[in-house]
Amino acid sequence: MKKLFWLMLLLISVNLIFAQLAADVPRDETFIANQLTGRVGTPGNFNLWAGWRSQDRGIQNLLLEPLWCVEYATGEIINALAAEPPIYSEDFTELTIKLRKGVYWSDGVPFTADDVVYTIELVKKTSGMDYNSQMQAVLETKKIDDYTVLVKLNSPNSRFHTYFLDRWGALRPLPKHIFEKVADPMTFEFNPPVGTGPYILKNYDAGGYWTLWERREDWDRTPTGMLYGKPVPKFVLIQTFGPAERQVLAMAQHQLDAADLTMEALKAVLSRVDTARAWRREFPWTVNIDPCVTGVMFNTAKAPFDNPDVRWALTLSIDIVEYAANAFDGAVTLSPIHVPLTSAYYDWYYTKLDGWLKNLEIDIGNGEKFKPYDPDAGKRLAEYVKQRGYSVPTNPEEVKKIFGPGWYKYAPDVAEKLLLKNGFKKDKSGKWLLPDGKPWQIVVITNTNPAHPSYRNAFAVAQAWKKFGIDATVMTTDALATLGQKGDFDVTSDWPAAEPWGGHPDLYRVLDPFNSEYLAPIGENAPWGNYGRWSSSKMDEVIEKLRNTDWNDTETIVDVGVEGLKLLIQDMPSIPTFNYPGVIAWDEYYWTNYPGAENMYAQPYHHWPNLKYMLPFLKPTGRK
Repeated sequence: MKKLFWLMLLLISVNLIFAQLAADVPRDETFIANQLTGRVGTPGNFNLWAGWRSQDRGIQNLLLEPLWCVEYATGEIINALAAEPPIYSEDFTELTIKLRKGVYWSDGVPFTADDVVYTIELVKKTSGMDYNSQMQAVLETKKIDDYTVLVKLNSPNSRFHTYFLDRWGALRPLPKHIFEKVADPMTFEFNPPVGTGPYILKNYDAGGYWTLWERREDWDRTPTGMLYGKPVPKFVLIQTFGPAERQVLAMAQHQLDAADLTMEALKAVLSRVDTARAWRREFPWTVNIDPCVTGVMFNTAKAPFDNPDVRWALTLSIDIVEYAANAFDGAVTLSPIHVPLTSAYYDWYYTKLDGWLKNLEIDIGNGEKFKPYDPDAGKRLAEYVKQRGYSVPTNPEEVKKIFGPGWYKYAPDVAEKLLLKNGFKKDKSGKWLLPDGKPWQIVVITNTNPAHPSYRNAFAVAQAWKKFGIDATVMTTDALATLGQKGDFDVTSDWPAAEPWGGHPDLYRVLDPFNSEYLAPIGENAPWGNYGRWSSSKMDEVIEKLRNTDWNDTETIVDVGVEGLKLLIQDMPSIPTFNYPGVIAWDEYYWTNYPGAENMYAQPYHHWPNLKYMLPFLKPTGRK
């Protein structure tokens, strides 16, 4: 009886929350999404240039446009406020930005070069503003004409424009005519906000639970409108629903159109809501084009993880099919390289590494070589899934794209040889001992969210290493990033490498953190993407090549990127396991034509900046 009471209370609360908002907002004209980052702490502050402001409440995904934006579903870079790709001088000391003509801020003021110049200059001179440190690289910013900006740099930088490239975070142009009248841009709340995106603020909850946006009447004077047409929903409500079970209830009541969920909640939605769907309409359901690869990273500044033989032994002690089953019931796409195997990266990189991986050899001692790559790992994962009762495609190429092409062999016998070669021993019970005779204990640190791939990787890898005879444990902590930065860990399940752009083959973002010039001793902050403190002179050379390669020279960029990935695989300072499995659900009661796996016209997440580019393609069902 008590459970029934609480269930009814939750259903009533869902209806009441929407009823308070919807007095003059028709439900059939409103797209409702849950807010990934939760309740907003400062709901009246929209000044994201002065620090984190819950960007996914609609600021980055509805209100503002960047100069350029990553579209990883199609593997392209969108020219948004910029009219074309960046133009660099031959020595990369000057950047010319051509702007899109005819764009207006939502208060009717034209967007011009003045806004871009003012943004760079204001951010550069204002300590504490986001991208302040990056803008110190600017020597001078000049307006050439209303739609052309010239940025002169203190030193060559072929990737300076990427600070303005939106992926989940970028230096987006701010309105000069607003900020030039402000005494202190750091305390200014930018309320009401104006933007170059297709929606304007209509209302928000003073408690921080929801933000309501309305389509601009002049939507055609925004990059979204010019590129993709009129956004279909007149209103967009971004709301915090709380735990996954509340999102399930809201979706069952058709009061939530898009949600990010746990696997358990996704299965509940798909079984209870006839009009609900996931990224894939069948197993594995999850988004496998997310531009993040998951896995674990070793602290190579600590023994024995400073030894590549040890790192390879720990890799070969993993049965990746069992691992994927433990982590996500097999609903993942395996990646043996340090970038996710999205469609674009599969074509750009995996196809060029496939033959090399098959012939890769490692030295396991006594003149013996071993080929560690298993080209059938994805096929084996598909067979596991099939045994679980899920349908699996019969086309081998489709299996590769869904479950991954291959991974590394489960070879505990070879792992044992690598360890014995380096002085490790086993005790009478079969447990591994370090070369000094002490029991080998590994602590894997991760976050506190059981639904997160980081968390699930940590427990899956610990279980694999326990099976191999190592005393491996997991420590969950809210201080994951801090411990990683300081090097206070053995193994972390933070990403095995920094995330690539997703919509461009450039791997500078992935490889540059491994540059030896950033190498930090334990106790000092290491760059994100290399908390493991690994570097090599060969990788430095690869990074330098990328620095001196034009962003538009994609053929050379891929060739150099392949070199860098080979170095990471050979030395294995971290273990990539599988693409980030995005767990999302959409309700098609009011809206259809979402960008699912069969219709991949845009990235699928409502919290990403690209939501505004998805909305013109939604179709109303006509339900009231």
